[in-house]
Amino acid sequence: MPKLQAYFSQRTEEILELLRQLVEIESPSTDKAATDHIGRFVAQVARDAGADVTTVPQEQRGDHLLARWGEGEGGFLLLCHLDTVWPLGTLADRPWRVEGERAFGPGCYDDKASAAIILMALKGLRDLEMPPSRPVTVLFNSDEEVGSGSSRSLIESEAAQAGVVFCVEPALRDGSFKVWRKGTGLYTITALGRATHAGADHEKGINAIEELAHQVLRLQGMTDYEAGTTVSVGRVQGGTRTNVVPDRAEALVDVRVRTATEGKRMVAAIEGLEPILPRARITIEGGLSRPPMEESPLTLEPFRRAQEIGADLGLTLTASGSGGASDGNFTAALGVPTLDGLGAVGDGAHSPDEYVLVASLSERTALMAALLSRW
Repeated sequence: MPKLQAYFSQRTEEILELLRQLVEIESPSTDKAATDHIGRFVAQVARDAGADVTTVPQEQRGDHLLARWGEGEGGFLLLCHLDTVWPLGTLADRPWRVEGERAFGPGCYDDKASAAIILMALKGLRDLEMPPSRPVTVLFNSDEEVGSGSSRSLIESEAAQAGVVFCVEPALRDGSFKVWRKGTGLYTITALGRATHAGADHEKGINAIEELAHQVLRLQGMTDYEAGTTVSVGRVQGGTRTNVVPDRAEALVDVRVRTATEGKRMVAAIEGLEPILPRARITIEGGLSRPPMEESPLTLEPFRRAQEIGADLGLTLTASGSGGASDGNFTAALGVPTLDGLGAVGDGAHSPDEYVLVASLSERTALMAALLSRW
């Protein structure tokens, strides 16, 4: 283990440079050309580190990559997304920079540092002639930030052949791994009424915005912090003109649950909503898109093994959970042991203040290499 520590502690600047290159290739989820650009870059770095790389073409989203070191079932599956929430041009306003102990840049923490950690760990193992203890597959997908709609089937098919999944998402701000994550869902609630003149025929109208307001209060009231359930109406729109009784209004609703049982209860509650106003109608579309990753032996046993390996590096690893979901939700729901939060330490995901602690890059890369070689 001292060999790994010495190797990676001397390569902090190399890891940081790779992270800079990744950050400076902007890759919003909604821009296929941009995500394909970063995919080609990552594919070449992976090949240079000894991987056999396959591109999985997509029509709407960026292409996904499968980088493999070795062959066979029961190996490691590493998940890492290359897309970010930041539109093209963000770098012009917030360029890459390093200030003291922190590196800043759009997507640096979520999730480009993870790509740098994975690639440098595997390169290091090759340089040190310390092969992974089992075959390694890294799935770099391009659509995690928008729900992994085009990559979910690929994630699940690869996970079905794996012995353990490492979801290389950012660590929590204190460096903790994630042994649970909430399941997430999105609903569109549409209220339908009757349009009339707001002055001459007000009494004949059915105000869809009024109906939606009743539904919003119902939805907001479903939040139960003790159960770990949150319901958030995040966007509302409706109506056309002030002098017209609105016949349509729509709300987008974010739902998060801690357990599968609670998820079923919330689906029934939301999909069972009924109109309040006479003659008004509502439609309900959507559902839970990611199942919860519940704290269980599937997450705790991989974490305990990581603790043992980390201790040999002088690291004290801790675990907690997150209200945000990841692609690890899919793999844990399949019954595959899943370890989440192996990425860099930092803070500010999805915010203008996003940063990575520079010192965590070499530390987490050494840990990744140790996990792959000693698991």
